[in-house]
Amino acid sequence: MKKVELIFVPTPGAGHLAPTVEFVKRLIHHDDRILVTILSIELHSSGFADAYTESLATLQPDRIQLIQLSRVDPPPLHLWTLAPEAFTYALIQSYIPHVRNAVTNILSMKSTSDSTRVAGLVLDLFCSPMVDVATELGLSSYIYLTSNASFFGLVLYLQALHRQNSSEFEYPNPENPNKDLGHLIPGFANPVPSCVLPSFMFNKHGSYTSFVKIAERFKDAKGIVINTFEELETYALSCFVNGQNPPIYPVGPVIHLDSLPHPELDQLQRDRIMKWLDNQPESSVVFLCFGSHGCHGPPQVKEIALGLEQSGQRFLWSLHMPETPLNDAAGAVHYKNPEEMLPEGFLERIQERGMICRWAPQVDVLGHKAVGGFVSHCGWNSILESLWHGVPIVTWPIYAEQQLNAYMMKEVGLAVELRLDYRGGTSDIVKAEEIEEGVRQVMDAGSEVRKKVKEMAEMAGKAVMNGGSSFNSIGRFIEDMIANT
Repeated sequence: MKKVELIFVPTPGAGHLAPTVEFVKRLIHHDDRILVTILSIELHSSGFADAYTESLATLQPDRIQLIQLSRVDPPPLHLWTLAPEAFTYALIQSYIPHVRNAVTNILSMKSTSDSTRVAGLVLDLFCSPMVDVATELGLSSYIYLTSNASFFGLVLYLQALHRQNSSEFEYPNPENPNKDLGHLIPGFANPVPSCVLPSFMFNKHGSYTSFVKIAERFKDAKGIVINTFEELETYALSCFVNGQNPPIYPVGPVIHLDSLPHPELDQLQRDRIMKWLDNQPESSVVFLCFGSHGCHGPPQVKEIALGLEQSGQRFLWSLHMPETPLNDAAGAVHYKNPEEMLPEGFLERIQERGMICRWAPQVDVLGHKAVGGFVSHCGWNSILESLWHGVPIVTWPIYAEQQLNAYMMKEVGLAVELRLDYRGGTSDIVKAEEIEEGVRQVMDAGSEVRKKVKEMAEMAGKAVMNGGSSFNSIGRFIEDMIANT
């Protein structure tokens, strides 16, 4: 039986690396003919990335090979602050020669083998400019979108709109919300308000123009693999089967069912969290976690604490410390412990009703029977993990495309709306009363949202089983990929 090899190029970062590796595992388990090489791009030394990369050594070495590409000098760090997408685009551009050399070396080694042939490159969203490498070397290219089908609709919309108007979008005026007629984005049944579009759409420092360049390369791929499933985004996926786009393969939910390793979460901390949950009644705890980059300043932390206290609900709060000193009326302040940002007497008043930790094993927590709600930044991986475990979400987006994710989830009735348009790094404060109401709603045992999320959890499980929609879609991708070789 002849083997076929796929070469994956993920973007560095937890939100891209983990779902890429999980999809690789799905592929090799689905078909014994598949071999995979992952070309790893290292941005900088990251606690998560280092721990996760080390864990890859436990994968099947006879089927999966990891090649660490030589490090390049990254773009200036101030660009990351001004325009993250422009920074990432520049980084990926600098790695194109290294990827070309690595792929060329792989092809030269396979040329002497009668049993294996390279079938193509599978590129992360931000690596889409590397389709040229595949074309130069006579290979097919595929894009693996670690976000959802609705975001692919935005990619199509952005290309069409940019041809008419090549400038960045303007933030809507909150004093005249009725002037915003919304955007008719493929995949959305209703007009999408400007306030929930990703921040890069409004960025005048290079993020918008960089993402346009990324989006324009999608049409050159042989197929688009998306981490979603038909039952979740039925309408969106139906919009793209029109012969004008590359074939779409919904293969999700692709999630890491064991909590990802993190250097700040040791076994003792994990055991302490899980033991506390073991002592709570079923579906009685609301979990608050805002992603690997999600942290709040002292004014917002105080509002969250008061909202939780006023709600009367049990809670587990993953409270990340700001990485840089925060400015207040007295100047720069560096907080060493979460307790320093909490209202005076808060911990004494809540006692055993709540638990605060820095990092939590998110997947394990969401899968615990005590957890009944999730206040989330609405990163796509977190949304899929919550749906998998049947835990309804309260929307609190912070950065990237999370506002659009939150809007999509609200539109399909699978989330409680706290905020859809919140953006990190602004002076906007979500008040305690809003937080209290959002927590009360998500913890309502008889709510329609809770019922729909439980039903979607069943559909998610069936989708990846033998004969399920995503299982069949992976099979279709493999057969099409082999046919394109």
